[in-house]
Amino acid sequence: MDIIYFDNAATSWPKPDATLEAMNRYNEITGGSPGRSAHRLSIEAARIIFDTRESLVELFGITDSLRIVFTKNATEALNIAIFGLLKKGDHVITSGMEHNSVMRPLRAMEAGGIELSVIPCSERGEMDPQDIPPYIKKNTRAIFLTHASNVTGTIMPVAEVGKIAREKGIIFCVDAAQTAGAIPIDVEEMNIDLLAFTGHKSLLGPQGTGGLYIRKGLEKNIAPLCMGGTGSRSEWEEQPAFMPDKYESGTLNAIGIAGLGAGVRYILKEGIGEIRKKETALAGTFIDGIAAIDGIKLYGLDNAPGRTAVVSFNINGISPSEAALAFDEKFNIMERPGLHCAPLAHRTIGTFPGGTNRFSFGYFNRPDQIKTALEAIERIVTGL
Repeated sequence: MDIIYFDNAATSWPKPDATLEAMNRYNEITGGSPGRSAHRLSIEAARIIFDTRESLVELFGITDSLRIVFTKNATEALNIAIFGLLKKGDHVITSGMEHNSVMRPLRAMEAGGIELSVIPCSERGEMDPQDIPPYIKKNTRAIFLTHASNVTGTIMPVAEVGKIAREKGIIFCVDAAQTAGAIPIDVEEMNIDLLAFTGHKSLLGPQGTGGLYIRKGLEKNIAPLCMGGTGSRSEWEEQPAFMPDKYESGTLNAIGIAGLGAGVRYILKEGIGEIRKKETALAGTFIDGIAAIDGIKLYGLDNAPGRTAVVSFNINGISPSEAALAFDEKFNIMERPGLHCAPLAHRTIGTFPGGTNRFSFGYFNRPDQIKTALEAIERIVTGL
C-alpha cells in the first residue's frame, strides 16, 4: 500500500523534481560559498542566491530583492522581528490563534517589560479586524498576526488589519508559514511591513530555508539576532548596517536556497491560483465527506474557501494519538495529532490539552487519496 502523506502543514512532501535537481546540481557542479571568494564557483553560488531572491520578490509583490533576509525557517525570521524590534515599554497586539513561534518570543519579551494584548478569536478561529482598534494605545509598537492558522486553516483578514496598522502608524508583521506559496500575498497591497516565511512547506523547498521581508527603512530599528562574517566589508569589526548583510551572518545554506528557488519558480510556473484551486477542492471534498460520518467533530470553518487545505477534527471516544497510530499502521496515512505547537489556538477552539487530528493536503495529493482517507475514518469510527 502506498503512503498517503497528509502532513504538508508541517513539511510538504514530495517535492517537485525541479527542487531536487537544483540541489543536486549545486552539490555536483557549484559547491562554493556565496560571497566568500572571487572564483567562478563562489560567483555562481552568489548568482543562485540572487536568483532565489528575485523569484521571491515576484511571488510576494516586493519591489527590491535586497529587502529579503534568508533564515533557516519562519521561526528564526520571527525571532529577528520580535527580539530585534521590541523594547521595554512597547505595547504589542496579537491574536488568539498564534503559533508558539510568535507566542513564545512575545511571552519572553512580556517578561522583560513589553505589554501584550491578545485579541480573542471565535471557536472557529476567526478574528474580526474591527476588534483591533479598541486595543490600540499610544505605545502600540506592532501587530503580529498569522496569515492562516496551522490548526484550523482559518485565513485571517491580513489586508484589513494591514490597512488599520498603516493608518495608525503601527508596524505590521505577518507570519506566513502556512500561506507562502499556497495563497497569494502582496506585501504592498496588504500593507505588510515584515513578512516571515518558511521554505519547507508550501514554497516546496527543503528544510532549513526561510526568510524575512523587511520594509525599507525598518532595518534601522531592528537589531540583528546574530553577528559575524558576512563576506562584505571584511575590513570592519562592526556589523554592516545595510540589507541584507545586517542579518545574514555566517555562510548561507546555499544548497537549500538553490532548492527553495526552484520550488518558488515551480509555483510561479504552475500559477498560485491553480495551486490554491486544487488544494481548496481537496479540502472541500474531505470536509463534505467527514460531515456525513457520525462521531466526527470538525474544527474551523465548514467551507473550504475560507481556509487553507488544513483540516482538524476529532473522532469521538478516540484520542488523537490513538487515531494517528491507526491511520499510520492500518492505512499508511501520515498525519499529525496533538497540539501542533499552538496551545493558544487549541484553547481558542476548545481542544486543549488533547488537541486534534490534523490532515493537511498539498498540491501533489490526489482525490483518490481523499476517498481512501474517508473510508479509513469510517472504519476507525466503527472499530476497524
